[in-house]
Amino acid sequence: MNHPLSPLDGRYSARVQELSNIFSEFGLMRYRTIVEIKWLLFLSDQGLAPAIDETSRIGLLALCDSFGEEEFRAIKKIEATTNHDVKAVEYFLRELLPKDLWSWIHFACTSEDINNTAYALMLKDGREVIVNHLKREILPALNAMALEWKAVPMLCRTHGQTATPSTMGKEIAIFIGRLHSVLKVMEQCPMNAKINGATGTYSAHLAAFPDADWIQLSQVFIEDHLDLAWNPLTPQIEPHDKACALLNRVGLCSSVLIDLSRDIWGYISLGYFGQKTVAGEVGSSTMPHKVNPIDFENAEGNLKLARGIARTLSDELPISRWQRDLTDSTLQRNYGLVFGHFLLALKSLHKGLKKLELREKRVAEDLANAPEVLTEAVQTVLRAHGHHDAYEQLKKFSRGQALTLEQVREFVGQTDLPADAKQRLIDLTPATYCGAAEELVNRFVN
Repeated sequence: MNHPLSPLDGRYSARVQELSNIFSEFGLMRYRTIVEIKWLLFLSDQGLAPAIDETSRIGLLALCDSFGEEEFRAIKKIEATTNHDVKAVEYFLRELLPKDLWSWIHFACTSEDINNTAYALMLKDGREVIVNHLKREILPALNAMALEWKAVPMLCRTHGQTATPSTMGKEIAIFIGRLHSVLKVMEQCPMNAKINGATGTYSAHLAAFPDADWIQLSQVFIEDHLDLAWNPLTPQIEPHDKACALLNRVGLCSSVLIDLSRDIWGYISLGYFGQKTVAGEVGSSTMPHKVNPIDFENAEGNLKLARGIARTLSDELPISRWQRDLTDSTLQRNYGLVFGHFLLALKSLHKGLKKLELREKRVAEDLANAPEVLTEAVQTVLRAHGHHDAYEQLKKFSRGQALTLEQVREFVGQTDLPADAKQRLIDLTPATYCGAAEELVNRFVN
């Protein structure tokens, strides 16, 4: 019986299936095999390795697309003898090709030439999964909420205290803007790779073919054949700086979504949001009435894990003793934890967002019970008409007091403001004191 150590491979495995063929041991072997095949074909196309017959070429290219469990098990069987995973891929490919090509598989490569390119391809594909989920699920859900509730006034809270009103739609729109900003950088982050030998000097390459421009060949292979960003100056390893930049963006995106999850959790607690009930679902083992915001809590927990692991990796991966140590080898095997917990969080968050029902009556009641927020408007209008002590007047009148709307209007009535300004303030209510909140949604949410 299989007893997974990580819940990503046990309890939650069905929810992160999109990533299992990317970040698993299977995925790593698949990417390594792809790189080895493409390097061999590249060397042949450049006239350095012998010509590869069309049947073998078609078979190798097909394997890049069809690599499956049978190939994976064959490589792992070889690894049981070699005790070296990259060498096992080389020997596996030997079994598929004529002997005159054997010496050209893994030619002039150190294991890191294959590993760094494989991990770069892995991160690129993993990024596509989470970016697509953000774009197709989370952002459309938030967009719909922002547009639907753009004119619904709500009481804001700064420091947990009543503050100038906004609209629910505008508060949701804030997160849309933040996510777009993070996503833009995340998508543009290049995935660096190198294929330059044991210490980044092309020494073995030049020993075999001293007249070849291996620096240029390396660039062409990385950029044109793997569609990655070429790093020309490295020790044995690619230093991981760009991979860490991506991890940092995943961490920042996690923080933004934690902020969103906590805000919605708080609005549910205030009664601003209800949650659609699901038949058969239980909220508490002892309290039958409960409909807990578990989707947002699950999202928060998994986002914390994704962020924490991402930060650890981004702190440690750029550091290598001299030209190479093996610290990064075991660290990189945990990329899947970052992306797995992040994807799991996105799915929990999306599930929670679909359950939300805005309770406009409760939102309106809370806002109506906070007329003190209008004192900001009163003192600002007084300032605009030359009252240098306006703030002090309103502070003395309102600080720490439980005011009524009538008291605020009475205060305004006793001022020497012009009649039109005075009437404008008397007509103002907390629900109409939302400034340009609705217009902000109209302009910046589409």
